[in-house]
Amino acid sequence: MSSISDVPSVDSIYRSHHGWLKRWLLKGVNCSETAADLAHDTFVRVIQRDLEGIAVREPRAYLRHIAKGLMINHWRRRDIEHAYLQALAASPEPEAPSVEERTFILETLYEIDTALSRLPREVKQAFLLAQLGGLKYRDIAQRLGVSEVSVKRYVKRALVQCLTVLD
Repeated sequence: MSSISDVPSVDSIYRSHHGWLKRWLLKGVNCSETAADLAHDTFVRVIQRDLEGIAVREPRAYLRHIAKGLMINHWRRRDIEHAYLQALAASPEPEAPSVEERTFILETLYEIDTALSRLPREVKQAFLLAQLGGLKYRDIAQRLGVSEVSVKRYVKRALVQCLTVLD
């Protein structure tokens, strides 16, 4: 059992592990600025979780766990932005939105992606196949190995999730 004096402070964890964390993140993102941003965000999360008083026996494992989630979010946002920019490049010039509209659209797409990621895999998959793939419910049901009624429920559930984001 550890005493309160054995608990490392956020400051001591930062001083001891910040450089290591940035190097570890750099291997995953291949960009020193992004690695620095993610390391910063990791320590912001540590501070928000109020690490003081919690015995962290493996600070690097704890930091890596938080940083990995942030890195996954970074990749997801990058993929969404890339797909959006590709779709935008394929659209005729007069339909191209302004910079402000693009920023708003991207933020909305990030929020929808986050909302969909909270749903079970088959619900998200059914929704994406219907909305982006243009598949009919019976085709989705066959692909997922469920009933058409289940697909209707899945799509409805995902639509409600998306509408709560947009509300």
